[in-house]
Amino acid sequence: MGGHWVGYCYSSLVFSFLIISPFPSIYAKTQLSQLYPSYANLSSSWANSVGHRAKSSDWVTVNPILVRETSGPGFFCGFYCHFESNSCLFAVLIFQDEDHPQLVWSANRNNPVKLNATLELTEQGDLILSDADGTLVWSTDTSGKNVSGLNLTETGDLVLFNTENSAVWESFHHPTDSLVVGQSLLDGMKLTASISDSNWTEGLFSILPTTHGFVAQLESNPPQLYYEFKSKGSRILNRSVGAFISYNNGSLRLPTYDDGHPSFIPIPIAGSAQYMKLEADGHLRVYEWKKPTWTAVDDLLKRKKDEGGYPLECGRYGICSQGQCSCPLASTNGTSYFRPINKKQPNLGCSAFRPISCHLSQYHTLLELQHTEYFTFRADIQNTDIQTCKKACLKNCSCKAALFNHTSNISIGDCCLLSEMETGDVGNMIGKRTGHARMRRHSLEVEEDYLDWVQGMPTRFSYHELKASTKNFSCKLGEGGFGMVFEGILSNGMKVAVKRLEGFGQVKKSFLAEVETIGNIHHVNLVRLIGFCAEKSHRLLVYEYMCNGSLDKWIFHRNKDLTLGWQSRKKIILDIAKGLAYLHEDCRQKIFHLDIKPQNILLDKYFRAKVSDFGMSKLIDKDQSQVVTKMRGTPGYLAPEWLSSVITEKVDVYSFGVVVLEILCGRRNIDRSQPEEDMHLLSIFKRKAEEEQLADIIDKHSEDMEEHGEEVMEMTRVAAWCLQSDYAKRPSMSVVVKVLEGSVGVEINLDYSFSYSPLSGKSLAQGYKAASASPPLLPWTLSGPR
Repeated sequence: MGGHWVGYCYSSLVFSFLIISPFPSIYAKTQLSQLYPSYANLSSSWANSVGHRAKSSDWVTVNPILVRETSGPGFFCGFYCHFESNSCLFAVLIFQDEDHPQLVWSANRNNPVKLNATLELTEQGDLILSDADGTLVWSTDTSGKNVSGLNLTETGDLVLFNTENSAVWESFHHPTDSLVVGQSLLDGMKLTASISDSNWTEGLFSILPTTHGFVAQLESNPPQLYYEFKSKGSRILNRSVGAFISYNNGSLRLPTYDDGHPSFIPIPIAGSAQYMKLEADGHLRVYEWKKPTWTAVDDLLKRKKDEGGYPLECGRYGICSQGQCSCPLASTNGTSYFRPINKKQPNLGCSAFRPISCHLSQYHTLLELQHTEYFTFRADIQNTDIQTCKKACLKNCSCKAALFNHTSNISIGDCCLLSEMETGDVGNMIGKRTGHARMRRHSLEVEEDYLDWVQGMPTRFSYHELKASTKNFSCKLGEGGFGMVFEGILSNGMKVAVKRLEGFGQVKKSFLAEVETIGNIHHVNLVRLIGFCAEKSHRLLVYEYMCNGSLDKWIFHRNKDLTLGWQSRKKIILDIAKGLAYLHEDCRQKIFHLDIKPQNILLDKYFRAKVSDFGMSKLIDKDQSQVVTKMRGTPGYLAPEWLSSVITEKVDVYSFGVVVLEILCGRRNIDRSQPEEDMHLLSIFKRKAEEEQLADIIDKHSEDMEEHGEEVMEMTRVAAWCLQSDYAKRPSMSVVVKVLEGSVGVEINLDYSFSYSPLSGKSLAQGYKAASASPPLLPWTLSGPR
């Protein structure tokens, strides 16, 4: 039994603000409990005002809400803010000396709030964090669950309890990057490190319990293990308990296994406040208060001298040798392929002189690195030879490095294909298995399989895996043009949405467009592609699960209970705009979505909007301003210039304008149940604008919309700007974002004589035929349906 670093040796081929006065001591410890309660009743709320400066190197302020003092460590929950960035968390902190609290849990690490944000314990029992503008940021989702109050326990657990004093929700069940004494990490939970000390967002390293102990891994795709603690026993003795890690005073305890011996890792017994934290460098350190500061007293993921370093210790593509970082050496002919990102900071890693591109895969070859070990090894191909391993990597452009591991028989071994190459270590070959690593560089090889064009290599699932995770596709979430979407749960407990594509030629194109477009991009307002399946005729896409479904069900009033207030609608509009701005301007290539509509906008548990469904999308080079392409998208959302087949990103701006109008009006842009003169929303919009009665078209299902009438009217002008018939007069999505954030004003001279295509009254298939069989048509001036 014991922990070990997952590392192997290869004789290698690497295929590669401002506070004017200092903060006084917060309060004497004996006064804290007199100033702040340890529990709160329903219908309580707290505002995030300017807090007190904490005496730490992190330049933070704290604003306590609840405080719990004990004979040992104390805890408080409240707002925790960075000085300069004015970014704040609702958090739990541990202290022995009140001037030096340490963050051990937060609710909104990925979405910090500003000053004047509010925390509310509602009458219905929900704990809600809202930003200064009223945007919902985080919630416990406990409304209607008989919650009677909020308590900060002696162990630092923030608990919502019911009338029977039983926990309904607790922070211990939603860990971030730290554990305190008495806290357990249960099956399905994990610690995730922050990106850095100053950036609280979830980073790359995580720790989770397993049936045999626990593992530490790099959150790549797929995850790469760099540490594993294993019990000698083969299974947990009490299966009803499940896997867990329990932080006791003096040890990190795991379940008892069938060998009869409890598994644990010794930790220095706490003489004062103590906690452990998974840090941005992948280390799990134990910190203890030793006056006058917090001191690291242990590092639980110890490495032996002959084991590889921490991932990213020398950055991506970096090589670590005797504690020094460098880039891979030149090839045998003296050609160098990698250079340091920053010569003064070699630990930042290396970059290729010529970036690896799927579009140039025929020029890729492999660079051999001798005597190099890597921190992980997962056999993708077993019992193979080195040439087959090399070919497998070169054939898949998402493969950045290949590791070949063999024992005494150098002709047969296992092959590991890596989508990212992190830090490797030089040396330490004695007494370890040897092998080869290959790093991708440019030369001549042929791209054969179309899946090799997938960048970032999302997880590839087998059809059997996805059939099992969806319980034979039994829970249908929705249906689209190319197939159905089902709810599923992966083997690691993650809930996902699985889209099963149906059809042939166009399905293949849609599948490729989806994977190629979002397989390697990540943005908070874009739905994340977890993985895919391409097995025989099966084509499936696996996405992050969005529990509030698509936007259309919330704005078209199919269910009277599903009505959005103004703040939610405004935030959703901003979210969509940010997602599109990212696609148009911030990606390596421009991405035109080409099918923006409410059905393709999904909402998470906090009603954060994310753009989805990239099956129609088009990638073009940064220097291209327009592109000629076949008509695609959904009638009613198509910009008039589609009739010429020459389009720009402004077609997405037009579709966005239609969606904004639908969100404001609460109806579809084409409603055939209405009288002919009211069938088209744009026709009504034009008529009401001319009559100066735009308020008539605003959604009457929400009183909140009427209360914010002036803001709503301003948003109608944003929509009108996006709907200008001349695409050159429409704003870019980045300008729209600035308008919505208040830094730029809306264009004054707007033309409400919107144009629309006859396709509004036809099927898209008819439109395709018309567009291809006739010369380019001028857009029709809107005067009702055709």
